[in-house]
Amino acid sequence: MPSQKAANKLAKSFTSLGILLILISAVIAILTFLPVAKEEISYAFRPKNITAEIVPVDTDFGIVIPKLNANSKVITNVDPFDSRIYQIALTQGVAHARGTGLPGAPGNVFLFSHSSVNFYEASRYNSVFYLLTKLELDDEIQIYYQGNKYTYTIRNKSIVLPTDVQYLKALNADRETVTLMTCWPPGTTFKRLLVIAERKVDE
Repeated sequence: MPSQKAANKLAKSFTSLGILLILISAVIAILTFLPVAKEEISYAFRPKNITAEIVPVDTDFGIVIPKLNANSKVITNVDPFDSRIYQIALTQGVAHARGTGLPGAPGNVFLFSHSSVNFYEASRYNSVFYLLTKLELDDEIQIYYQGNKYTYTIRNKSIVLPTDVQYLKALNADRETVTLMTCWPPGTTFKRLLVIAERKVDE
């Protein structure tokens, strides 16, 4: 039988290993949600009464969400079902789902981006939609396409399962709409947050 001293040494080793695993898990959790926390803090302390127009980073195809101070290039015709393709696109900007509408014509423009993924990928991917959940009805989304500006007003928000792809289709063939999609809750891939907006009629 092992001596009491050996047993105590073994118990101490297991305790140290347990503490190490807990610390590693804590570090991974912190790094995973750090981008989300950073954006939340930035949003909380950002002045809310700024009215200056945001200059888009790309007028050929870009998106600006004034309330969130979001400003990104849009990568057009990205296959939303092929992760190898859309992950590359998301390193460059927001992705436009292939086969969906384009600004300036009836149909649904479907755009998607990460809210965040993990600490490694969050530094690589364009996590433009971190704060999409902050948007409310009647907030504005500005889409720039081929040098023209199109303004949309938010009409609906919903949370759906990742398998729900009906929103890729035109919501109403006679209307100009845009749907923004990101993972929800931020930092996870459990569900999808959809923000649906309709083009302002007074443009």
